[in-house]
Amino acid sequence: MSEQLRLSDEQLGGYLEARGILPAGAPVAVEAAGDGNVNWVRRARVGGQSWIVKQARPALERFPEYEAPTDRIVFEHRYFELASKLPEGEICPRILDFDERERVLVMEDLGAAERLDAALARGADVTEAASAIGRFLAAVHGETTDPALARHFHNPDMQGLHGDHIFELPLRENDFPVPAALRAEADRMRADPALVAIADRLHARYLEPRGALIHGDVQAGNVLLAESGPKLLDAEIAHVGDPAFDLGVFVAHLMLHAVVRGEAAQSPVAAAFAAYEERLAGRLPVDFAEVARYAGIEMLRRTLGAARVSVVEEEAAGLAVLRVAEAWLREPPSAP
Repeated sequence: MSEQLRLSDEQLGGYLEARGILPAGAPVAVEAAGDGNVNWVRRARVGGQSWIVKQARPALERFPEYEAPTDRIVFEHRYFELASKLPEGEICPRILDFDERERVLVMEDLGAAERLDAALARGADVTEAASAIGRFLAAVHGETTDPALARHFHNPDMQGLHGDHIFELPLRENDFPVPAALRAEADRMRADPALVAIADRLHARYLEPRGALIHGDVQAGNVLLAESGPKLLDAEIAHVGDPAFDLGVFVAHLMLHAVVRGEAAQSPVAAAFAAYEERLAGRLPVDFAEVARYAGIEMLRRTLGAARVSVVEEEAAGLAVLRVAEAWLREPPSAP
């Protein structure tokens, strides 16, 4: 790719005009949208209409000292292009334009839709949304088992970077800022060869380029609860791999707040897995015990890793999550 055009707030209106998205000369209001940790993301407004514009750049938006391949947005576009054609495809955000050369994706604006993690934090009943996400994942997994698809979604850089943060870093020497009691637990887990071996086996399975097309990051922060139903965003880690991984990450995020509050998360977890199994109709062997192991490692890394979530900031909360995470890694439940 030739040198990338780095969009700015001032350039965005002209760029969208040139792409045929905005009428010529329309006054455009531009504002930041979302967390903006990885990509440059803006909301463009003209009158009563608005659009979300996302550009992938070599340097990460929030952490410019780190770089990631810009073709991550190409894989994201391919994932949504494929998944949106399925009967459950309404869960994908509507793509309005894709500029592969400049790595720019223009999507519908879902406005003030609540994020799933916020709904979980306030104790909302998310069973219906969990069921819809489970059904969508099964639809994608069930329809993408062709081994040839792996070449079209060969995304080793993002897959590897993400995998290291999930399976490797939390159980290796690190300087992540965690409370003293959690640091002691991390040291104990790192010194346990049996537990490290479980994580290493999961990592190896995650890296295998076979199974089905997976989203790769079905965390609660990537799900918006729009009026028309849940929307799953940010498919930049999309690759062919283990279907149980997608569901495991989702289950972990359904669990986190419930574990901290000492409540049961059985209803949304069971709803997600039941919808998944029903839609999959036996076309892929997905064992809940493997889903639970992936959920365990995701809960562990969200407590001890670089991407800690706010729900585990208090020491007692983190310890509660670690107890469940370790139990699920060692002896995963066979059913929700």
